[in-house]
Amino acid sequence: MLGLGADRLRADMNRLLAFLFHQGILDEQYLQLQQLQDESSPNFVSEVVNIYFHESEKLLRNLRSLLMDREFSDYKKMGIHLNQFMGSSSSIGAKRVRNVCVAFRAASEQNNRAGCLRALELLEHEYCFLKNKLHELFQIEQQRVLAAGVRYPMQN
Repeated sequence: MLGLGADRLRADMNRLLAFLFHQGILDEQYLQLQQLQDESSPNFVSEVVNIYFHESEKLLRNLRSLLMDREFSDYKKMGIHLNQFMGSSSSIGAKRVRNVCVAFRAASEQNNRAGCLRALELLEHEYCFLKNKLHELFQIEQQRVLAAGVRYPMQN
């Protein structure tokens, strides 16, 4: 009986992942990250992604702070934050977030404050969507593991 619930949850996970790939939210880098997860590090992907979320929150705050400063003129500093965001997004396969960072960087290279503000809004939207969907995926995975029943080695 436990296996049937686990199978349904695995199918739910696969459907959600298929949606995320089909919509261009994730790319193959996410699959490569998943391949690094094994029995010795069963939470590897969620740990890496949670580090990404923590660091991304700081970068978003920094970007917003820079743009909200009426005297803002340091587009080079903004570019540094965007490069960090792009790199970390690429490393977990967050394709749409990375693509928005590319457009945001183009606006910053043109010293286009209005374009940067629009890009920041879009970046925050894409980031929140990604975060919600990956949290949903991780919750389904936790439920699947519980439904499958954790098997511990027999002790003598």
